[in-house]
Amino acid sequence: MTSLKPPASGMPGTPLFPIDPADLIAGLGRGLQVIESFDDEHPRMTASEVAQRTGIPRTAARRHLLSLCHFGYAETDGKRFWLAPRVLRLGQAYLDAARLPRLVQPFIQRLSMVTGETVNVSVLDAGEVVYVARSNSPRVVSIGFHAGARVPAHVVAPGTVLLAALPDDALQAWVAAHGLPGFSAGTVTDPEVFLAQVRAARGQDGWISRGALDAGLVGVAVPLKDRRGQTPAAIGMTLQAQFWDDAAITARLLPALLETAQTLRGLV
Repeated sequence: MTSLKPPASGMPGTPLFPIDPADLIAGLGRGLQVIESFDDEHPRMTASEVAQRTGIPRTAARRHLLSLCHFGYAETDGKRFWLAPRVLRLGQAYLDAARLPRLVQPFIQRLSMVTGETVNVSVLDAGEVVYVARSNSPRVVSIGFHAGARVPAHVVAPGTVLLAALPDDALQAWVAAHGLPGFSAGTVTDPEVFLAQVRAARGQDGWISRGALDAGLVGVAVPLKDRRGQTPAAIGMTLQAQFWDDAAITARLLPALLETAQTLRGLV
């Protein structure tokens, strides 16, 4: 499935421990901003356009772009710039090195064989859900997101599950920072309605999202908790809505998802 990426928010990640600003390399951060400024709506840009999207002065933006070209991460025709395939190494490095995708793979593969559906594990990254692991499909034609795909969190079931784990002040800040753009007639775009939906998910074992991204799709996800009770990830499935109603998902798929999540709790 195609990854849907909104304009870059420019919001930094939250470090696991405080970092002294004197230890930061500002140029590295700006270079990463330049890379993230490219998307499906802006695949090729001039230095001025990159400067406008990132807030970096044009001269500095041009130097970053030329540096990316020199190191093989971008290409140029002398006026416009675009990313080179080498950029994919950055995301692949996470998938290769991170413990979570490697740990969950045999468990989601077993779950996929039992249910006959493709299984994903995903994490929250700013305003998006990032799919970090995917089972090999038992079907010739499968539904689901490939590893590395990014989707706005408010339109998929894992997003609701992951947001439900946030404290209420952090949840409200998330909605204010990222907005709720519409993708289908089923997308919840009203902030208060969405907040109520996420709060409701806190009292449930999992969440079913029907038609929020695409009218023909329904997703189900459950929290993947670690030994401390935190929720670093979600495990779920994306299904064809015409074949799965909520009752069937609850009866046939949700228990299997919960069992796998409980098994992984002692390992994550």
